[in-house]
Amino acid sequence: MEPVVKLNKRHFLQSTAAAAATLAVGRFAYAQAVTPIKFQLDWRFEGPSALFLQPAAKGYFKDAKLDVSIDAGNGSGGTVTRLASGTYDMGFADLAALMEFHANNPDAPNKPVAVMMVYNNTPAAVLALKKSGIKTVADLNGKKFGAPVFDAGRKAFPIFQRANNIAGVQWTSMDPPLRETMLVRGDIEAITGFGFTSLLNLEARGVKAEDVVMFPYAEHGVKLYGNAIIASPRMIRDNPQAVRAFLAAFCKGAKEVLANPNAAIDVVKARDGIINVDLETRRLRMALDAVVASPDARREGFGRLEGPRLSLMASQVSDAFTTRTRIDPNAVWNASMLPSVAEMNILPPARRA
Repeated sequence: MEPVVKLNKRHFLQSTAAAAATLAVGRFAYAQAVTPIKFQLDWRFEGPSALFLQPAAKGYFKDAKLDVSIDAGNGSGGTVTRLASGTYDMGFADLAALMEFHANNPDAPNKPVAVMMVYNNTPAAVLALKKSGIKTVADLNGKKFGAPVFDAGRKAFPIFQRANNIAGVQWTSMDPPLRETMLVRGDIEAITGFGFTSLLNLEARGVKAEDVVMFPYAEHGVKLYGNAIIASPRMIRDNPQAVRAFLAAFCKGAKEVLANPNAAIDVVKARDGIINVDLETRRLRMALDAVVASPDARREGFGRLEGPRLSLMASQVSDAFTTRTRIDPNAVWNASMLPSVAEMNILPPARRA
């Protein structure tokens, strides 16, 4: 019986080695099949970032064979630049900032491209305190404005100004944390900023919402698109299927955020434990209502945009931002990787007035 025992042992060792090799090959194949994506937001981890943190927390990116890391940002311009440098693969940025980069860097070899519209309308707005006597847009004539030099609302203000016949505005520049503080102190009479950011920042400084007057650009003749998901040319060229998988997984998570913002804020809290949950829930709800599920978004369809409106925006941004070259609308937008219409059908029913 001795030879038989040796034969079985040899067979066992051979089988074990084969199984280990198969497992190693399987793991290698799985690792090869998973696509890493470095993603940068436009700003800090606040309420609206739930749109991206939700699909990550729920495993939707992982299910799509994507290894997505999400980092906070410090402004859309920085996000665009970091994608252009190759530091990040995808990101979330203001379309006007993307257009500006294209037009001011015509020879740049790696210009990112927008692949899905998320904020169908710019969140930019003018805000003032009612005690200043400002009640209508016409009251902005000759007033002292303040905003950081890179603020999206300030850079696009010439478009708002032209649409509303405003003249004689004087500007004061400051770092972002001082914008609302200087308005409260009376150093300036009006500010530009994202409505859902500046309004809540004013409340945090002791101002009641009913004491603030706000003029959203989208409601005063300015139909600029807002933030979009952007991708590097390398990602689009080398792995368009990964981009499409990312967008489909994003839609799945964003649909849940739109359906239940209160629950979705938990994923933001998990990422940044010091956030004010009540405030960030309000910020998220304001963003969803004003720019994600806006009337324009419902008309055009979530994720998409209209050619004529995009062309008009390109012309307006070229003029307002005084870019080196004119913006080519066809160079900043690529709809070829959008998910199906059914996958992008994520907007909840419109609330009755």
